[in-house]
Amino acid sequence: MKLLIYSHFFAPSIGGVETLVLSLSRGLAALRDGSGIPEDEPRFEITLVTQTPAETYDDRVLPFRVIRRPSNLQLWRLIRATDVLHVAGPALTPLIFGLLARKPVVVEHHGFQTICPNGQLLIEPAGTPCPGHFMAGHHSVCLRCNSSQGWLVSAKLWLLTFARRFLCARVAANITPTRWLGQLIRIPRSVAVPHGVVGLPDATVPRGTDTLPRRTASVPQESAASATSSVDSPSGNPPVIAFLGRLVTTKGVATLLEAVQILRRASKVFTVLVVGDGPERRALEESTNASQLAGIVRFTGRLSASELDAAVASVSIVVVPSLGGEVFGLVVAENMLRSLPVVASDLGAFVEVLGDAGLTFETGNASALAEQLARLLDDPNLRVTLGKRARERATQFCDFQLMLAAHEKVYRDALIR
Repeated sequence: MKLLIYSHFFAPSIGGVETLVLSLSRGLAALRDGSGIPEDEPRFEITLVTQTPAETYDDRVLPFRVIRRPSNLQLWRLIRATDVLHVAGPALTPLIFGLLARKPVVVEHHGFQTICPNGQLLIEPAGTPCPGHFMAGHHSVCLRCNSSQGWLVSAKLWLLTFARRFLCARVAANITPTRWLGQLIRIPRSVAVPHGVVGLPDATVPRGTDTLPRRTASVPQESAASATSSVDSPSGNPPVIAFLGRLVTTKGVATLLEAVQILRRASKVFTVLVVGDGPERRALEESTNASQLAGIVRFTGRLSASELDAAVASVSIVVVPSLGGEVFGLVVAENMLRSLPVVASDLGAFVEVLGDAGLTFETGNASALAEQLARLLDDPNLRVTLGKRARERATQFCDFQLMLAAHEKVYRDALIR
């Protein structure tokens, strides 16, 4: 089957969409008819199209063809020559071309672009969760929400949301990573396929580049349990609470720092590791220093894969305090696979991924976060129990081979339809 995957962003750009598209493409390219030996015919002939320039990235290391920044005419010809078109996010040009060419089009939703003009399901500029004003018909609220960019830009974003919904309602299939997202977007022919993260290390880290923490370290349950317990020995170090991700406002690091203040006033003993980089780093470091938390909180910046593995080896608890914009929670699943207890904000995607294998708190509520962290700091056995349960849950919910099989079924059903 000839499969054309369109992803506006791709390596060497760093982000969740880039990570997932790369791992999916590599996984599908490795599927073979027959016994799986290299001489067997591949099930998919994959071409990946992106608007991201290569810079120093070497596309030749990838097991599929990559075409960067094609002209519209070239994109049209590529779509005409393919059997199935997979669009990572509802990008308008490939969607229109695919439908005009009467090709089976599959859209995988990595955000909220079909139900929110800014694509984040957040009320700007405050960055607070949006209850769904666009779908409720509160369009004046949507226009005001993005007015800081100018009223013309706001109106354009609003109109494009209608266009994306119109086009996605006419494609062969819409893939969502969680059922929760599918219930929100309410678009025909939707199917939930959780992101697969088992075996992700080899599939997502561009060779010769540093990346934000996105690897899945395969951590045996026994060693993870003993490491968690060791921090409570008389000679051990205090428990380590970690945040891993981009340092942007929507990731909620400020909420974590506020919770740290509460825990410190309660005389809890711990340290905090903030792994990652981003535009908010300087402001967060200044806030940490002003709050006299410098001795408790350490910012590592961006880490390479090996550095990340070494850092995570000492972690006792992972916090994912995002304020919004999350449709799955890759960092949640990855750290569940590490057998680490996860405390996450109660966004719908996080709740679905965690199941009963982690703790949640009211989004943006630092006191509620501090309460959940205190439970884990005071109870090493609970940390071990949740860590084991988290790995079992993630192994089943985020199975990489099941994800590949589900995508293949969607493509073949789309061809039949």
